[in-house]
Amino acid sequence: MASAQEAFAEHGPDAPLEEIARRTGVGIGTLYRHFPSREVLIEAVYRSSIERLSESAHELLETHSPAEALEQWLRVQVRWVMENRSLAITLKAGMDKDSPTFTLCKGLITDAASALLVAAQDAGDIRADIEPRDLLRFGHGIGVACETTPEAAERMLAVTFDGLRTSAG
Repeated sequence: MASAQEAFAEHGPDAPLEEIARRTGVGIGTLYRHFPSREVLIEAVYRSSIERLSESAHELLETHSPAEALEQWLRVQVRWVMENRSLAITLKAGMDKDSPTFTLCKGLITDAASALLVAAQDAGDIRADIEPRDLLRFGHGIGVACETTPEAAERMLAVTFDGLRTSAG
């Protein structure tokens, strides 16, 4: 998965499958036995990356204060969007919105955002009127806006964090 994700990040969803097989250390036939089409491979890579993004939220909550975990995770989400947007667009264009992968990924990412948000709100650090989907929209919007100017992401995140915090936070 990691080799395929790197290739897709570098070359987009049309990354040569031969290159992915080479990076993985297998022949193209082996790649096709595990992933019979490019679409199946893209779906597997997308699902795996969303699972890792979701897991990172829970790991951050274990090692940081709620507000810091939320901020760190939004940074990770923005970077994910900047690196994976073309892959996500390709996948979503060819996948039914009710597909098991789409449903699983949406649930995982929403649960991750919710866990971070509830913890930060319970700590009194984040405004009570913010919803999990808001966090996802902020991260997605910043990621898309900064695709060609990644140096602007941190400044935009800082403004977002200022708007999310309570006056006590």
